[in-house]
Amino acid sequence: MKFDVLGIEAFLSVAEQGSFSRAASHLNVSQTAISHRLRKLEENFGLQLFNRTTRQVTLTEAGAELLPKARVLVRDFEQQVSLVCSKHRDMTEELSFACMPTIAVHILAPVFEEFKRRQPDARVRLFDKSATEIGETVSSGMAEFGIAILASNRWNLMSEPLFADDYVCVCPRKHPFANLEAISWSELIDTPLVRFTPATANRIVRDGGLGARAERYRWDFEVQHTATALMLVQSGLALALVPRLSSSQLPKSLAVVTLRGPRITRRIGLLRRRNEQPSRLAREFQQALRSYFSS
Repeated sequence: MKFDVLGIEAFLSVAEQGSFSRAASHLNVSQTAISHRLRKLEENFGLQLFNRTTRQVTLTEAGAELLPKARVLVRDFEQQVSLVCSKHRDMTEELSFACMPTIAVHILAPVFEEFKRRQPDARVRLFDKSATEIGETVSSGMAEFGIAILASNRWNLMSEPLFADDYVCVCPRKHPFANLEAISWSELIDTPLVRFTPATANRIVRDGGLGARAERYRWDFEVQHTATALMLVQSGLALALVPRLSSSQLPKSLAVVTLRGPRITRRIGLLRRRNEQPSRLAREFQQALRSYFSS
């Protein structure tokens, strides 16, 4: 199946403008051209995308399902074209990589300082994305490499471990656990806890470490972001189980307690495309990153 740019453009314009005539005016083409492009697209897909009457044009069920996917497709295509154009319009070297926000906030500042000392004229494009998005960002070529949780990755990616990050318990400083050096997971059985939504990397790692035992605990809250989980802890409503790195800059009202039995760890490392040599800037940055962890 060919990628029909003009057909997708016509489909989006008719869907957003609500009529063939307004879509034709928006694209500065004739209404006949719009109709031809849509007919060709529908034939190519083997689907009817619009219900056409003399009074209105509405999306079919297939058209409504395709609409958000077409928008994402066009947006990603435009981003890739923009990257290519920017690269060839401006000869200033640019480093492009993806990183989890928690890593960026807590680790990258000193690494950037060292990198800019070595490469003062280099520009940096940082995609701060979730762990589950970084593999796609690197695999697609949008980013040269990524810093993320190392798990089962795509066949065309290779990884290099950097450090291990244990999961800890965050509780109010007045909580009885706050005075302990460490606690076991069994001590949390009857305690109100906050967990992360299923699609998040934190949930995937935690469930992998606990297995079937995960459902024995009292999960009173389910959130997507660490900041929200810590807000619930600060309010005294629940305890949070988060990576130690995420707990490195907590308010004084919260305490961090080591978790044992089992010890659950996420491995953080570099992801890059297989059989592809890193650029000069990528080598410089990755060397600064390795130096940070070896110091």
